Amino acid sequence: MSLKPKVSNADHILGNGQADLTIVEYGDYQCPHCGAAHPIIKEMMAELGSQIRFVFRNFPLSEMHPYAKTAALAAEAAALQGKFWEMHDAIFENQNLLSARLLLDIAEQLDLDMPKFKSDVQKEVLQDRVDGDFESGMLSGVNGTPTFFVNGQKFDGGAEDLVQILGEN
Repeated sequence: MSLKPKVSNADHILGNGQADLTIVEYGDYQCPHCGAAHPIIKEMMAELGSQIRFVFRNFPLSEMHPYAKTAALAAEAAALQGKFWEMHDAIFENQNLLSARLLLDIAEQLDLDMPKFKSDVQKEVLQDRVDGDFESGMLSGVNGTPTFFVNGQKFDGGAEDLVQILGEN
């Protein structure tokens, strides 16, 4: 299956925005498999970030993970203050403690404007963004997390498999 829609400036992009290699992850902030993939992705980006355009899209599996959507909304609210990746990383690094209180604590630690953050989390536009990511995942054939796409094509494997393939190139 292929990625729908294609990566655009509306996405959260890390690394080289002009790279020939684009990796998209559909992830859930409360998913233990996504949590396990996070340090692998971080290491890959540290080593190869200049050669990769990495994109994260929200795919909260809310029925199994009650804080997944709340965490996605918190990351999107942080994005409005230019701190998406900082919030993203902090959520995954504290995944085992995930709660509404933790998300507020992280926002404070990131020195976000707290009244704005608390207001933004409630905004329908962020709800629409998270829902839009989820719908694009469904259209792209995502049925679990994490799911990766490499240059627009669904990748059958985990983060560690991505690193092996990248190491071969």
